[in-house]
Amino acid sequence: MELYGLVSLVDDKVFGDPDSFREQFSGLGNADTFARLRARLQSVCMRTLRRQVQPYISYTRRIPMVQDFTPMPEEKALHEDVADYLRRPVLNALPAAQRQLISLVLWKLLASSSFAIAGALGTMATRLEAELASKPSDQSLAETLDEDYEALDETEEEWPEQTGKPEAISVSGVAQEIAELRDFQQRASTLRDNAKGHALLTALGLAFGKLDGLGAPKKALIFTESRRTQDYLLGLLEASEWAGQTVFFNGANNSEQATEVYRDWLTRHSGTDRITGSRTADTRAALVDHFRDRARIMIATEAGAEGINLQFCSLVINYDLPWNPQRIEQRIGRCHRYGQKHDVVVVNFIDRSNAADQRVYDLLAEKFQLFEGVFGASDEVLGTIGSGVDFERRIAEIYETCREPKEIEASFQQLQLDLSGEINPAMLKTRQLLLENFDEAVQEKLRLRQSESKSSRNRFERLLLDLTQTELQGDASFDDDGGFDLHGLPATVKAADAAVVPLGRYELPRCTGDAHLYRVGHPLSQALIAAARARHLPRARLRFDYDAYGIHIATLRDLRGQHGWLAVSVLSVESLGVTEEHLLVAAVDSQGHPLHYEDPDKLLRLPAELLTSELFDEPPPSLEGQVLALQNVRLNEINLRNLGHFDGEVQKLDAWADDLKIGLEHEVKELDREIKDVRRTASVSGTLDEKLHWQKQQRALEEKRGQLRRRIFDRQDEIDAQRSRLIDDLESRLSSVARLQEVFVIAWELA
Repeated sequence: MELYGLVSLVDDKVFGDPDSFREQFSGLGNADTFARLRARLQSVCMRTLRRQVQPYISYTRRIPMVQDFTPMPEEKALHEDVADYLRRPVLNALPAAQRQLISLVLWKLLASSSFAIAGALGTMATRLEAELASKPSDQSLAETLDEDYEALDETEEEWPEQTGKPEAISVSGVAQEIAELRDFQQRASTLRDNAKGHALLTALGLAFGKLDGLGAPKKALIFTESRRTQDYLLGLLEASEWAGQTVFFNGANNSEQATEVYRDWLTRHSGTDRITGSRTADTRAALVDHFRDRARIMIATEAGAEGINLQFCSLVINYDLPWNPQRIEQRIGRCHRYGQKHDVVVVNFIDRSNAADQRVYDLLAEKFQLFEGVFGASDEVLGTIGSGVDFERRIAEIYETCREPKEIEASFQQLQLDLSGEINPAMLKTRQLLLENFDEAVQEKLRLRQSESKSSRNRFERLLLDLTQTELQGDASFDDDGGFDLHGLPATVKAADAAVVPLGRYELPRCTGDAHLYRVGHPLSQALIAAARARHLPRARLRFDYDAYGIHIATLRDLRGQHGWLAVSVLSVESLGVTEEHLLVAAVDSQGHPLHYEDPDKLLRLPAELLTSELFDEPPPSLEGQVLALQNVRLNEINLRNLGHFDGEVQKLDAWADDLKIGLEHEVKELDREIKDVRRTASVSGTLDEKLHWQKQQRALEEKRGQLRRRIFDRQDEIDAQRSRLIDDLESRLSSVARLQEVFVIAWELA
């Protein structure tokens, strides 16, 4: 049904109603059913995975590193005492309806740092004290802890609801629990250092050494799940050799450093299109730029795992390892993405003395294969766990209920066994057939088009820059790297455009952070293109220089020494509610014979000089005939394309109408089944009253079935009428209007 809903968002005429969809496609084990579903989806669903294009697109690898650490005795004792506290059957500090969720957060904060858990324990004690004084907080505990654990609100949204009843509490019991929480808090607060923090300094040195070997820049992205741990790590790094090289990134981004970076970024990009006007978005962009250009280390919370591109960094450090594989994949994906030039090193920390921590890592590394290889976790594997919240809940239950290594091992083995039942070969094959193989020619087409696409894009960019250089003569200085410095605005740029066309550096593609990204959609290029299109171009004589082009073009070599006429026109076609434009380039030789259809376009690529001799001759009639012939060819192509679109849409509407009829027939089948059940019950009834009751029930259902059958005929007429209206609407949109406009006509000669 998720597939039905998703496809209906794209096109609500691909399938009929939900009932008919269930009726037809619920049994995907049948090959014919599967083939029909694939055929239906062909027009709206196409998916190409990274591993499918690996042979012709270079992807980098993930290289895992594990940093062991052993907690200090004080840390270990605190961890064990808080863990015992969290395993108690009744806790006054945790609301019954949210106990599982809050316990998960506390387990994660306990593993993060003593600073993270100290803050949470203090928050819990303060809330209990307020309740004891009959001054409960307006915020729930989950809302309060969200300040410490940023992913809490997102996890809470998908967390299954619990129906636990509030436990009866005693004043003495609450007071004792407050005392324990304050004791835990005080012990955590006195730990000014953590063994894992020192392990981070060691890991950074080793990982940076690995980056040296890979030829990658020495930049590190460190993820933690707690803002308090983030503060601790900043202090730790500022006291090390990496002092002054760290930047923060979290959900608030309101620190002193973030504000300063944001202000500096605004100053540097003043008047450019880099500034969006949204403080949140611009602050995020400023912090990313600061990390790329000035800092070496970014310490990020979960907010840094979404929506930012850090492919200039190739070291990801999971200081706190999430239990949710989806979150881990998102984190690594900030750096390990298309465009990454180096292999990405992924560092994880393991407390070998903690059996549960060890098994969590093994499960994530081996079952989900998150930390090594070319792609990390496959889409099929991640797809089986949905959002990953239920997977987190299962792990939290193990932490809460298991104390001994044997219990922990048995529970994780069961979890792995359950996962194996979900991630099975049949399911993987189904996903592969459904999502990857809609068009088996896709990979071959991509291989063939790769170099062609690149050369086409480069030529398109070159054409845009050539036009720009022509229009901006005297107003800009151009270099060989696809960039230019705009010193002034030409008269062709209207005053209204001047406000959105700042002076300064422009690049295509943008290579530096301070340049404007120049593209066809930029207001400057739009103004220049409009000015060029509006310019009157009188007939002229041009001499093209074959040798000056510097590239051998076999088909033009035979035309050297010849001359003729060339025309460029724009064909505008309105169809399907949009206007498309096509350039038609036609040319004839001095005898009026048309050139090969590719040669006129190639001719216009050559350098040319304007000849001053006047034009006395008129273009031969064959030139106009060639233009009209090209127009007819293009219109026939458009009509064939539209005809294919029309046939496809009619087939889709027919299938949609049939689906709706199947839905109605399904209701009749359901009534038939009910009638049979009633008839069977009546036949075995032991008394006359019971038989009469079931006979009446049967008669009522039969009357309902008769009414429904009559409704089916009426509904079928409605569906057919609606289909006819849709086809009429489609037909009206397919009717096209074509206009041909001359751009210029020249007399040419090729030297």
